[in-house]
Amino acid sequence: MRTAVLTDLHANREALEAVLEHVAGQAVDGYALLGDFVGYGADPGWVVDRVRELVAAGAPAVQGNHDLATVEGASPEMRPEPRQVIEWTRSQLSAEQIAFLARLPARHEAGKVLYVHANAWAPLEWGYILGRMDAMRSLHATRARITFCGHVHEPRLYHLSTTGKAADFVPTPGVPIPLLPQRRWLVIPGSVGQPRDGDPAACYAIHDEAEGSLSFWRVPYDHESAAAKIRAAGLPPALAERLAHGV
Repeated sequence: MRTAVLTDLHANREALEAVLEHVAGQAVDGYALLGDFVGYGADPGWVVDRVRELVAAGAPAVQGNHDLATVEGASPEMRPEPRQVIEWTRSQLSAEQIAFLARLPARHEAGKVLYVHANAWAPLEWGYILGRMDAMRSLHATRARITFCGHVHEPRLYHLSTTGKAADFVPTPGVPIPLLPQRRWLVIPGSVGQPRDGDPAACYAIHDEAEGSLSFWRVPYDHESAAAKIRAAGLPPALAERLAHGV
């Protein structure tokens, strides 16, 4: 079973189209989707519909914090810019699309694999995995051997040995990594729609369960068109500018 794992699409049609085209050439058997399908970008309806199609075809999908915020609506204590994005996003979605986001679960387990947006210890509190201590906390909160997380927009791989020794590294795109069975793993594929590691190319990962390996991928896309749509929608200009620099 080869699974393409996508997360943090953030209403970026151009990025998602490029990734789906790239995945089509990788002989995968299915997808897993780790949330934050909306927010920041200018095509929330189109992206949600693509996610719905993948879910209808059997892909597991979990809810991200931007998805939940869109379902619940902006709260009074929010800063003006996030409130503007949420209100605009809600105005672009149908009741059916919002209901789909509302139904998404916080986590999905498949055999020895856990899919979650933020972390395993408190999936709906949205704590970030920013280092080894956070990664170990997440791994200790589940029996899954491999945990896939979104939320952090930079690709990274953590592992824990049988002796409790933790390590992490930034993967090289396109180079398969053997997931040694004696270790436990936490995978952050990086963001499809808004990478933040200085590289504007979209991120995703492929988990080859039969081979016991993992590959990270970067896919260039037309970020200028995505940025132009954000500006045309009247959304905060910084959301457009950051796409060109991957920040």
